Amino acid sequence: MSYSAPAIDEKEILLLVAKGDERAFRVLFDQYHQKLGTHIYNITKSHELAEEVVQDVFLKIWTNRTSLSDVVHFKAYLYAASKNHALNCLKTTAQEKVLTGNLSELVQDICSDEPVDESERYLLVDEAIDRLPPQQRIVYLLSRHERLQYAEIADRLSLSRETVKKYLQISTESITYYIRKRLIISILIFVSYFI
Repeated sequence: MSYSAPAIDEKEILLLVAKGDERAFRVLFDQYHQKLGTHIYNITKSHELAEEVVQDVFLKIWTNRTSLSDVVHFKAYLYAASKNHALNCLKTTAQEKVLTGNLSELVQDICSDEPVDESERYLLVDEAIDRLPPQQRIVYLLSRHERLQYAEIADRLSLSRETVKKYLQISTESITYYIRKRLIISILIFVSYFI
């Protein structure tokens, strides 16, 4: 059989690949890898990630080649598989950045086209503060908004200085955790629905 690109019979090529024909697989790869790379780059905005996704998808196709004989529309199959893999990679990257604390980098990566609204940031912080237990909320607000020292807060609330310090530490951690959680949820929703 001739493997020339202009006279390609895709169904026949898929059947050959399904039987383990490496030359037929190469024809399939040559026909789609560049267009697929461009498509994935439009999703990920990363040349490295796009290249990785294309390689992974074609490796998966070769590994599961016996199922290719059942594929009716290869291009649709290929693009759907690559888009799903790209989204999974973006989600994994987002989760890794949240876990390592690189939130500003993540927000910049995902939302680089849209300026972050300061009022939205303050609303998120206010939500987190409102979720604190009452005593921790009061200590946090006295420290951060009224700029009182530990000793002043302790005197005002009849608490020990160490208790004030501990409440501030716990409330700061709670606020940080809440904001990170909300950001990752927002980013994952963005990645899933707007790409």
